[in-house]
Amino acid sequence: MAHWLVKSEPDAFSWDQQVAHGVEPWTGVRNHQAKRNLMAMARGDRAFFYHSNVGREIVGVVEIVREAYPDPTAEGGAWVCVDVRAVGPMPRPVTLAAIKADPALADLALVRQSRLSVVPVSDAQWTYLCRMGGWAGP
Repeated sequence: MAHWLVKSEPDAFSWDQQVAHGVEPWTGVRNHQAKRNLMAMARGDRAFFYHSNVGREIVGVVEIVREAYPDPTAEGGAWVCVDVRAVGPMPRPVTLAAIKADPALADLALVRQSRLSVVPVSDAQWTYLCRMGGWAGP
């Protein structure tokens, strides 16, 4: 199982909306590197749900339930999306400030490639961030 971090602006699509919708397509990605990351996702992979711009924190965990397929919101079909399902909220949201302040997370793609909306998270980083947020979920 691989791990990821997906970003959403909470005023456009929030964690609460993800939970209410259950399974939701992760659409609107318009960056080629982020597209490659979506295409690398496999069913069963987990991702942190990160509120960008407002909040700037990891607020939940989602699971990939459908692998990459053409994004219905894209003209021309050059972009892809995946379907994600809410697994659970992060007991203690992990802020970007806390992540940046921790030397153990200096190589996290969220820090190094801050403009990307879909980034990989190593197994070690996943475990570390779960511990920071009190996540012990399934």
